[in-house]
Amino acid sequence: MIVGVIVGAVLLLLAALLSLGGRLRGLQRAAVRLQRRQQEAARLQERALTLQRTAADVEQQVAQLQERASAIKAVRG
Repeated sequence: MIVGVIVGAVLLLLAALLSLGGRLRGLQRAAVRLQRRQQEAARLQERALTLQRTAADVEQQVAQLQERASAIKAVRG
C-alpha cells in the first residue's frame, strides 16, 4: 500500500516536471523571438535616424536652392 502511494507520488511528480519542462521550452523560444525583435527594432531605429538626417540635409539644400532662385529672379527683374 505504502509502495503504491510512493510510486503514485513519483509518477505525479514526473508528470508535473515534464509539463513544466514543456512550458520552459516555450518560454525560451519566446525569449529568443523577443530578443530578435528587439535587435531588429534597434536596427530600424538606426535607419530612421539616418533617414531623418538625410531629410534634414535635403530640406537645407532645398532652402538654399530657393534662396538662389529668388536671388536670380530679383536680378533678372
